[in-house]
Amino acid sequence: MSTIAPLLEVKHLQVDFLQEKTWKTVIVNSSFCIAENEILGIVGESGSGKSVTSLALMGLLSPKNSRIAQGSILFKGEELVGKDEKSFQQWRGKRIAMIFQEPMTALNPTLRCGDQVAEMLSQHTTLSKKQIKQEVLNLFEKVKLPNPEEVYQKYPHQISGGQKQRVMIAMAISCKPELLIADEPTTALDVTVQKEIILLLKEIQSETKMSMMFISHDLSLVSSVSDRVLVMYKGEIVEQGTSSSIFNHPKELYTQALIASRPAIDIRLKRLPTIQDFIEGNPVTEVVTTEMREAWHQKLYSTTPLLEVKGVVKDYISHVGLFGSKAFRALTDINFAVYEGETLGLVGESGCGKSTLGNTILQLDRATAGEILFRGKDITKLSSKELRTLRKDIQIIFQDPYSSLNPKLTVGEAIMEPMEVHGLFGSKKERRNRVIELLERVGLDEQAFTKYPHEFSGGQRQRIGIARTIAVQPKLVICDESVSALDISVQAQVLNLLNELKEDFKFTYIFISHDLAVVKYISDNVLVMNKGKIEEMGEVDEVYRSPTTAYTKKLIASIPK
Repeated sequence: MSTIAPLLEVKHLQVDFLQEKTWKTVIVNSSFCIAENEILGIVGESGSGKSVTSLALMGLLSPKNSRIAQGSILFKGEELVGKDEKSFQQWRGKRIAMIFQEPMTALNPTLRCGDQVAEMLSQHTTLSKKQIKQEVLNLFEKVKLPNPEEVYQKYPHQISGGQKQRVMIAMAISCKPELLIADEPTTALDVTVQKEIILLLKEIQSETKMSMMFISHDLSLVSSVSDRVLVMYKGEIVEQGTSSSIFNHPKELYTQALIASRPAIDIRLKRLPTIQDFIEGNPVTEVVTTEMREAWHQKLYSTTPLLEVKGVVKDYISHVGLFGSKAFRALTDINFAVYEGETLGLVGESGCGKSTLGNTILQLDRATAGEILFRGKDITKLSSKELRTLRKDIQIIFQDPYSSLNPKLTVGEAIMEPMEVHGLFGSKKERRNRVIELLERVGLDEQAFTKYPHEFSGGQRQRIGIARTIAVQPKLVICDESVSALDISVQAQVLNLLNELKEDFKFTYIFISHDLAVVKYISDNVLVMNKGKIEEMGEVDEVYRSPTTAYTKKLIASIPK
């Protein structure tokens, strides 16, 4: 580090949360600094203390149930610990600004996008109304929003996720802060939009010379953005250093485990290593060779397809005015086959039709035209009664298990419910025993049976969702962004579990994701979608190695290295 005084200096910070009338320490003796014109990356799993640290810097910790028990936060030599809310209001946005993880919840749904940015300028500057509007339009141009005048007048729900994030960035940089905190700013975005946002942030940082704290659980992203990196684990900083030293020569076991848990683009391990493997000293080295994959694919694709999609079209009708209507074509002439035991990866940007295709196969949305053959039978022509029977054979694992689980049912009841609907197993006792077996199979224990969804972590809830899906012994499972919201190490555990279940129960997967590294790791073939059409399809390694279309090349080039 330079001998020049840092912009921000955190010394021996301890943050406590009040839990059941007892103070529990969640940030332990943390010390770090950020220099002027520097990007500091912070990585770690959920619960490691990344976001709590950023909230402490912003003075946003709730005084009702949290406290800074000890330590110092110096910004240009001025102490922030102990400042009152009124003082912090003068700082927030002007000296230190923040981009939040989820722009839809951070933006006010009742205010137009332009007005929300204008509000920041009216609070922290002496510009006139006319000057403020012009400055907002300039900011919208700076963050590369299309048609700034139009976006100014729109509400958050009327623009895309990437555009909402750009509005948030415009708001954060509006008062030219000296430190910008970006808390998971690209987690829910497509890989191409993610790359655009990262390039934009780096461009703004380079132009304005502001410092940045970049928080993410995506290690590839942090390594491509940051000058220095902190690694956090259970509220402690376990390692810090230059980006190059942390990612190329990690010293701590936890850092090594985090880096190894991420699926690699250039090698495919039979099983992804987890943090537990590193702690227990169990190295994971078994590689799936090209010859092994070729032998498997030769056997796989010599069989009859389990699912055939032929010429599928899906139109949505929207009403315009009193009597008019307008058709939007979401899927155009979709043709492909899925074989028993295969994992077909399905990739593409938001709005390309991935989820619509999944819903059409599930018959949650009926196709406008075309055939969907499951075991040779066209399921688009099934009656309601026949569809209920089909639900047993084609299941889905959702992206957000919490919203797909009934909060009023215990985990055991939630898993038993579909068994009862489909008349599986003879008695309640048999179903209960089966549920306990499934819970243990997905890495939980018998005690989980009587607990409720809110009592579990995100990774545990995803395991519960998987247990509920496989409870009815399906033949085809559609995984719709089922690991995208998980930490790297938890994601590795769930991907390993999906592969184990595939081997044990002969499952077939359609794996929908915007994470191209994960899709490459888990898939046999990949189908690339763009604007409702199939852009490219083929063996996943071949497509990634030699993409034939400009769109696929752009997607693959966007994967953080």
